[in-house]
Amino acid sequence: MTGQDAPTHVFDEAVALEPIGENLFRGRTHAAWANMVGPFGGITAATMLGAILQHPEKHGDPLALTLNYAGPVAEGEFEIEARPARTNRSNQHWWVEMRQGDEVVTTATAITGLRRETWSETETAPPAVPAPEELTAATSDRGVRWVDNYDMRFVTGGWDDVASGEEQPESTTTMWIRDAQPRGLDHLALTSLCDSFFPRSFLRLGRPVPAGTVTLTIHFLATADEIAAQGADFLLGSVHSHRFHGNYHDEAARLWSRDGTLLATGTQLMYFKS
Repeated sequence: MTGQDAPTHVFDEAVALEPIGENLFRGRTHAAWANMVGPFGGITAATMLGAILQHPEKHGDPLALTLNYAGPVAEGEFEIEARPARTNRSNQHWWVEMRQGDEVVTTATAITGLRRETWSETETAPPAVPAPEELTAATSDRGVRWVDNYDMRFVTGGWDDVASGEEQPESTTTMWIRDAQPRGLDHLALTSLCDSFFPRSFLRLGRPVPAGTVTLTIHFLATADEIAAQGADFLLGSVHSHRFHGNYHDEAARLWSRDGTLLATGTQLMYFKS
């Protein structure tokens, strides 16, 4: 089979970018990743990071990424400008902007860097949960297409609790997740997974409400080798909120490997209406 004949993954199709000039890339939204309005925020975040990873001046691996969702991304083409704001000996600071026509739809800052061997310790252990093989895969009937791309197996706070129509006493969801179509884990896939939890307001209220991410920050706590070592296996994710107030709530997520390695954390602020 030639390279042209090789099958492509729906994730790689969605994050594909074409260099079109200095610091500039062109991409296109993918119907398989559609959300309630525009594309799934996780795929947008991964695409923005992808512009950095393709940049010829990239120095090191991703350490942190912050996305600000300035407006809805319309179906069709977009351009991304990614430029290094400053490069130091051990890290590099980035500014990234997604535009459609004359409108800015998403902005981002990121830090890449070189990792060295140091003292290491993890204070946050994963919760004790059944293995994913002991749990039933969640249905993807949620009114949005992007969830079809993932195999989600809820431990607590699952979609059935939202569909029940009953308010829940806490906002925590814990679940196993992997790509429905097997794909090896990398920084781009991990970025998208950090945004794979449905809004916490849905769970507390027991029903979907208008909601969307305003800003998302991801900290990559694992090396590239540790991330790649996961292959296409399940990751364990857990997320909760601290407060719902004045049309906004926060979300704090953590993602571990099956063997308990903390791979990444995600924090976001969400708008909701109820």
